[in-house]
Amino acid sequence: VLFSLLNLYTKFIVFINLFKILITTNNDLLSENKGVKVNYNGVKRGAELSLQRRITETQTMGNIGESMIDNEVVPSSLVEIAPILRVANEVEPSNPRVAYLCRFYAFEKAHRLDATSSGRGVRHFKTSLQWQLERENDPTLIGRVTKSDAREMQSFYWHYYKQYIQDLQNDAEKADRAQLTKAYQTENVLFEVYRAQVVETDLEILKAHDKVAGKTQIFFSYNNLPLDPDSVNQTIMRFPKIRAAVYALQNTSGLPWPNNYKKKKDEDILDWLQAMFGFQKDNVANQREHLILLLANIHIRQYPKPDQQPKLDERALNEAMKKLFKNYKKWCKYLDRKSSLWLPTIPQEVQQRKLLYMGLHLLIWGEAANLRFMPECLCYFYHHVSF
Repeated sequence: VLFSLLNLYTKFIVFINLFKILITTNNDLLSENKGVKVNYNGVKRGAELSLQRRITETQTMGNIGESMIDNEVVPSSLVEIAPILRVANEVEPSNPRVAYLCRFYAFEKAHRLDATSSGRGVRHFKTSLQWQLERENDPTLIGRVTKSDAREMQSFYWHYYKQYIQDLQNDAEKADRAQLTKAYQTENVLFEVYRAQVVETDLEILKAHDKVAGKTQIFFSYNNLPLDPDSVNQTIMRFPKIRAAVYALQNTSGLPWPNNYKKKKDEDILDWLQAMFGFQKDNVANQREHLILLLANIHIRQYPKPDQQPKLDERALNEAMKKLFKNYKKWCKYLDRKSSLWLPTIPQEVQQRKLLYMGLHLLIWGEAANLRFMPECLCYFYHHVSF
């Protein structure tokens, strides 16, 4: 009997241990299943985010025209169409159909520039723009005011010309130069798109565009001083010290211009030096501002104060000459050379000759690139050129 009881007890203990093992295994399996479920939810969530991202990207591609002028969107090989897309974004609130026509013209121009889409990012850009054009064609066509796209462009061109170009030109004294320049650029794009829509250009529009084109050539970029003829009423150009330096430089009487040279309005001494020696255009523009500001600052610091009339003080000229040619005179003295600086006997020509010497010195310095860090080379060049 004792043996039987002991045998039953042993079996009971074994059964209990087996039961514990089964429970533990089941819990582990449940935990693993929960882990799989959690991982599955994570994959599912990632898939949802990926899908949402693709939807967002598709919607963004549809609005790609809103940031067309961004260098990250417009490929570098198609940079010429960036102004057209900028104008499309600008006029879209007032006339969506004109904005569509501008984008369509930009698409055609992009295809002409890179027909095989071999440039980096060109294929994706053209595909996105084409998708946007297909999406915008019908809504903008319904909202078109006139019967044809050509008439729509013609009507909008006149509207923009009268409302922006003429109004700004009539109030030139108060007009912001940057705003006027932007209006000229927009007009040029609208005219380009208009010509693409018509077979024969309207003569009145052509005359209006020619006037704007003439103004656009006058409005060149500058650093500090707007020296174009239309900027004489700008605040900085009204200062007596600035006007005195500008008027002094415009004295080109008696200077022999090259044969077959077409003189322009308000040319000055630096223009003559450019025509004679072939200095670069941008260098001439930079050194013109440099010389005017140098003379104006020295002029205003004279004591007793100069006259308020726009006439450059002779003391300012002499001080500027002394400052610019100090090193050149030392160079001549060291090499025992006679200076190339000599002044005419006629008093009326003395100021002009001094300005010629200073302008030539600054233009050589501006063209010298790294040689400007070797003063002896500049002195050598100036000595032989000025002679």
